[in-house]
Formats: sequence, structure tokens, C-alpha cells
Amino acid sequence: MTGNDASLWNRSIVALLVCVFCSAAAALVGVTALGKQIYDLTHRELDLGLLGLAEFAPSALLVLVTGAVADRFNRARVSSISAAVGAAAGVGLAIYAASTPTSVIPIFGLVLVFGAARAFLAPSNRALPADIVPARHLPRLQARRATSWQSATIVGPVLAGVLYAVDPVLPYVAMASLLAIASVSVFFVDVPSHSSPRPHLEDTFEPAVQPEASAPSSRAGLRDALEGLRFVRRSPILFGVISLDLFAVLFGGAVALLPAIAEDRLGVGAVGLGWLRAAGGIGAAAVTLMLVRSPVTRRVGRMLLFVVAIFGVGTIVLGVTRSFVVAFIAMAVLSGADAVSVYIRSTLVPLATPPDKRGRVLAVESVFIGASNELGAFESGVVGQVLGASGAIVLGGAATLAVAGTYWVAFPALRDVDRFPQAR
Repeated sequence: MTGNDASLWNRSIVALLVCVFCSAAAALVGVTALGKQIYDLTHRELDLGLLGLAEFAPSALLVLVTGAVADRFNRARVSSISAAVGAAAGVGLAIYAASTPTSVIPIFGLVLVFGAARAFLAPSNRALPADIVPARHLPRLQARRATSWQSATIVGPVLAGVLYAVDPVLPYVAMASLLAIASVSVFFVDVPSHSSPRPHLEDTFEPAVQPEASAPSSRAGLRDALEGLRFVRRSPILFGVISLDLFAVLFGGAVALLPAIAEDRLGVGAVGLGWLRAAGGIGAAAVTLMLVRSPVTRRVGRMLLFVVAIFGVGTIVLGVTRSFVVAFIAMAVLSGADAVSVYIRSTLVPLATPPDKRGRVLAVESVFIGASNELGAFESGVVGQVLGASGAIVLGGAATLAVAGTYWVAFPALRDVDRFPQAR
């Protein structure tokens, strides 16, 4: 093991990776089981969309709070408490599932609690890698973090499908247990002081207008909370990379309709649905392992736009096929493309952000990501109710292709990014 590799396997990093795996697996177990349970209760695509809206709403409503909390308190402790609250929501879902439910309203209420916990967990947890390693090690740590997350996207859906087939209560028990482990593990991450100076970044990554100095804590309020949004808006690259994910996945939110596709178009049950969702994790994990060995180092911007286009093509194929095998492959391909996008964004955004604003910027990004996933699920559910699940997915894939082409022209600063910023 080289010295650089050894520096990426200390106690804090192992604890962080355990937290990432368990929290992501818990979320995937929960969303897979919830989608199946809600569709079994109502058989309406719209309710699958409302599930996504319930997951997203807390992130949007709390964005001014979650980022400020991540910047003002120990991020590991915030992550730990947030995971514990999510575990409590999982216990509530298990209790309700055991009561032979007939209404989805209590489910949506508990999902709102879980969404609030995720809203605080996301910016704090995503800022931790840049806090605990030097900038030169961050790309490799992000690849390892992505590997943990992608592994969870395989384990979580399969576990949910198998457990749901045995008893609908069991997935929520697993969800609560995984979040409890995540809460304990991240507590052992040692976070250095937030007052460390920002590394000098390459000039091309500096915002066009220099950011204002952070306000003293006695004057912190709405102005301070909005600083993350202002900083993103002043940086063409940050604004481009974050908004690209919003619009690309907003229109390509095919995963939310998988319960309907699995049952009505492919004719598979809960186990088949779990494997179909896991196909995305398999494709993404395979690509992420390649990134661990050979990280993206050149033509970063062009690669990002290229993989977004592949994501759109894979979504279209998923929408038109009636074959489980083809659908499985399409999910693997589109998720592999998304894994490259996530890797690039999760490396670029922290390196291009000052440490004292990182929590607020990542809170803004979390809302955009939530909008692209959960709000995209709502959009897919609404369109699916009108056009059917297949029509909604095909239309979304075509829109994603259009977004990639538009950003190629409209954001030359992002398109022309060659390397990640490095400490001088």
C-alpha cells in the first residue's frame, strides 16, 4: 500500500464510508418498499410522484437552515443526529406497515420526517470529505465514497424486494437499523476546525465577483444563510454544474415509475422490482470502480455533458422496452452514466468552494439534487398519470438529451473545464 493510499484509510475515513453506505442503503430500502407499497394500495402513478414530492419538500423548505447548521456546528455530529431522526422515521413506518394500512396519508407524513432528516444529513455529510483530507486526495476519496454509495444502491433495492416479499414490515426494520449504524459510525469522524484557510484555486474557478467576507456570528441570519446561493450564482462553473443536474434528472426521473413499469409492463413482482432498481446500482458501481482506478483528470466539462446525454438515451430505451433483460441493461447504462456525473460534480463543487461556505453551497446543491430526483419523480408521476408510465419515461429521456445539447452551447465555461481545481 502506498503512502497516499494509507492516508485514505484512517479511522475517520472508514467511519465516513460506513455512514455513507448505511445511510444510502437505508434510503434505497425505504424508497423501494414505499414505492411498491403505495402502488399496491392505490395503483396510481400520481401517488408515486407525490412520494417524491414528500421526500423533496423538506430540503427545499429548510435549505436556509440546513446549510447554516452545517457551517456553524460540527458536521459529524449533525450527520449523526440526522441519521438518528431518520431511524426513528423508519421505526414509525414499520409500525404503520404492521397495522394493515389502507391509507397513504400517514406514509407521506412519516416520509416528510425522513425527508427533513435527510435535508440536514446531506450538506453536513457531503462536506466531510473535503474537511478531513487535503485537496490533492479529495478526488480519490470521492471515488471511494462513490463506491460505498453505489454499493448501497445494489444492496438496498435487492434487500428491500426480498424482505417485502417476505413481510412488508421488514424493509422498514432494515431501514431503521441501517440508519442507526450510520448514526453511530459518523460520530467517530474527527472534523478539524472550520477556520482553516481556503486553498488557492486556479483562476478559472474563481467567481466573476469576489465573495463577500462571512458575516460575524452575531449578525448571522437570512443574509448569511443566502450566501451559499449567492456564491453559486456568481460562479459560472458552479451554477452550470449544479443546475445541469437539476434539469437533466428532473426530466429523466424514470426510476420513480419503476413500480408501475415492473408490474404493468414487465410483469414482475417485488423481487423483480428490487433487481431492476439494483441494476442501476450494478451499472453505477462498475463505473465507479473504474473511476477508483482511473479517475477523470482531463476534459472534465465535456465528459460531464457527454454522460448526461448517455443518461437520456438509456432512459428512452427503458421507456420503450417490454423486455426485463433490456430494461435491466438500460438501467445499468443510464445509472453508470449518472455515476460519472455524480463523481465529477461531487469532486468539483467542494474544491471550487471556500471551506467556510462549503456547507451552505452543498445545502443549495442538495436542494438542486433533491429537485432533480424527488421533484423529478413528482413530474414523472404527473406526466405518467396522463401519458402512462412508458410515455412519461420516453418524453423525459428526450428532454434530458435536449438539456445536454443546450448546456453545451449555453455554458462554455463548464464545457471547457479541463481539470479539477488543485491547491497551488
